[in-house]
Amino acid sequence: MKRLYKFPLILSVIFLISSCSTAINDYQDSHPTFDIKSYFNGDVIAWGIVQDYTNKVTRRFCVEINGKWQGNTGVLAETFYFNDGEISYRNWQLTKQLDGTYAGTAEDVDGIAIGKHNGFAFQFNYTLNLMLDNDTYKVSMDDWMYQLDQHRVMNKTSMKKFGLEVANITLFFDKELPVKQCR
Repeated sequence: MKRLYKFPLILSVIFLISSCSTAINDYQDSHPTFDIKSYFNGDVIAWGIVQDYTNKVTRRFCVEINGKWQGNTGVLAETFYFNDGEISYRNWQLTKQLDGTYAGTAEDVDGIAIGKHNGFAFQFNYTLNLMLDNDTYKVSMDDWMYQLDQHRVMNKTSMKKFGLEVANITLFFDKELPVKQCR
């Protein structure tokens, strides 16, 4: 009988812990201030891993990014090279809004991505149409970028389906290196 009383308590604690999250305003006073228009202007290279829900690394990749901006409108052309030989492409169309947020679309994004920045952090939320084994799944992406210095950015993305985390993606961007190609 004691176990029955403990179960709701344990569930409540798990719910409270899992409902806590970071807000973009938590980084208001952090430096350097991350301006994605200036950072993602020109060529940038990044390396990343995909981890499943058990934290096992399931894929590794390199991505070449070419950003071009005209005023508040930009295009980020991304080419992904995966360790299994797959090559994929994504072209972000980004617009900085009057309130300072960013709206974005891409070929494999469902609807409009919304980006917010504060201090050294940038958060990007969107729904990705993920192709796996000839099927398409809609997954929620909670993408966080943190500018470490003028040349380097760390990225951590949580991928969720039905509110449950199914994968994490971690990337390291570097625009200081003279080589801006994966191959």
